[in-house]
Amino acid sequence: MKTKEAFAYTPYESELEGASNAYVISLLAVVAGLPIPIFNLLASIIFYFGTRKSTYFVRWHTTQFLLSQLFLFFFNSFGFWWSLSIFLQKNELSNAYIGYLIFLIVVNISEFILTVYSAIQVRKGVHVQWYFFGTLTQQLVKNKS
Repeated sequence: MKTKEAFAYTPYESELEGASNAYVISLLAVVAGLPIPIFNLLASIIFYFGTRKSTYFVRWHTTQFLLSQLFLFFFNSFGFWWSLSIFLQKNELSNAYIGYLIFLIVVNISEFILTVYSAIQVRKGVHVQWYFFGTLTQQLVKNKS
């Protein structure tokens, strides 16, 4: 994760709050629907569409977070369906499954920590750019000014 100032202006307080809320919304969605991966993605999509005509700072952080949630959705969905197939006894518990669960736990905890960190830093006015997602966001989000 990189933190740098990428904006030529100092965002207003309302922009800082809006950008920070993009990260906070996922934490609320996790509490609401932890075992089902689609809840977090849907909450991020709804928030994205609600802020897509916002300022550049808010759009940028909302887009970065949506991209990270989309990426995480595929990993979590695969784990969810694999777990369900084991629960329904269509597959057996295997070392590969346990390894994948450990991988999922590490990825989700890392994402959770990055999300909390980003929400706090963005609220303070620090531009947080995640590796890979920040670069992709930079390509997708254009400044309309």
